[in-house]
Amino acid sequence: MRNRDTDYFDKYDISDEDRAYELDRRIHNLTVAGFIELVICLILLGIYHVLMVYTVRNVYVEGNAHYSAAEIRKFVETGWFYDNSFFLSLKYRNKSITDIPFVEKMDVDVVDKNTIKITVYEKTLAGYVEYLGTYVYFDKDGIVVESSKVKTDSIPLVTGLKFDHFVMYEPLPVDDPGVFQIVLNVTQLLGKYGIVCDRIYFNDNGDMTLYFGDIRVKMGDTDLLEEKVQRLDAILPQLDDMKGMLDMSSYDEGKENFTFTKD
Repeated sequence: MRNRDTDYFDKYDISDEDRAYELDRRIHNLTVAGFIELVICLILLGIYHVLMVYTVRNVYVEGNAHYSAAEIRKFVETGWFYDNSFFLSLKYRNKSITDIPFVEKMDVDVVDKNTIKITVYEKTLAGYVEYLGTYVYFDKDGIVVESSKVKTDSIPLVTGLKFDHFVMYEPLPVDDPGVFQIVLNVTQLLGKYGIVCDRIYFNDNGDMTLYFGDIRVKMGDTDLLEEKVQRLDAILPQLDDMKGMLDMSSYDEGKENFTFTKD
């Protein structure tokens, strides 16, 4: 049997030197092609390894109040390879998620190849007002930080404030801007004692009334506010299934000078 390469050289009367060069060239091409194939195989094996091994199975969410953990995950797990911890680490490295209503930012950290942690930093909200069918949320300085059709149960509705317009990221134009600090103080105190308030009302004199279902609590001014809230924590459970007004506006420290009037 004749060698195909020898036939090729004999046919074209190629010299020994050219024959050696041509053989070296062919061997080199075969070596390069083999190397390229090896590299491609290694790359494909690497991709397969990353896709199979770095699969997200555990997701921990912390810092969320307005959104559920499932809703937070939907903001993070988007695009190609959303369930792969390797690609998520590249996507969110040194980068926070922003432009989400009620959220300042969200950070995504890869704990291990199968676990990620999402840390939510929500905007500090003191309360909200209703305006033309929209819920307008403001912070401790009365600055409007969000406008939404979604009501957040953990944030109290504030009524009695008079304004005829609002501008995003600017203070609500009310007569007494100090009212916002009062709202923040009372909501923080209520939160300290685990009390959930439905509504906060301010009359024209600035006196405050808190609403808890069918119970109204007339707080009056802000004197002895923490003492009033502390006593309220003990009194409210006794008023379950009742309707009426609890008047604490004349409360003095150490004295039980408050009254409850049934509706």
